[in-house]
Amino acid sequence: MAKERAAVGPCTSWPEDSAFIREVLDRIGDKWTVLVLTTLGDRTLRYSDLMASIPGVSQRMLTVTLKALERDGLVARQAYAEIPPRVEYRATDLGRSLQRAVLQLSQWAVENHSAVAANRALHERVGVGRAGVKGAPDALAE
Repeated sequence: MAKERAAVGPCTSWPEDSAFIREVLDRIGDKWTVLVLTTLGDRTLRYSDLMASIPGVSQRMLTVTLKALERDGLVARQAYAEIPPRVEYRATDLGRSLQRAVLQLSQWAVENHSAVAANRALHERVGVGRAGVKGAPDALAE
């Protein structure tokens, strides 16, 4: 007979219908969301300035990300009736409240990218089940 498992972690305190919470986590954990929000900071930027400031983002991904952030109330979009057209983006109060958390995530990535890269290289050489391998991260306590 199988042992009954205990539910642990943050999900245990969420409402039963927590799909929306997972959807929000998916949005705010997206790399382009993190980069757009941290790039905006307290500034108002044009689309082209955002595009130039975020290496590797495609026009499509920047557009999709900005639309989703606007839909969720994290970014405000202001279009001006000018020729050529001008569109500016800024973080809303809600978006700025999220910036603190995503800046911490970004800083963690900066501080730990070497360790993560070393673990990936080790995994490529050794594969799964690395416990006891010299240089492997600590094994789970049994």
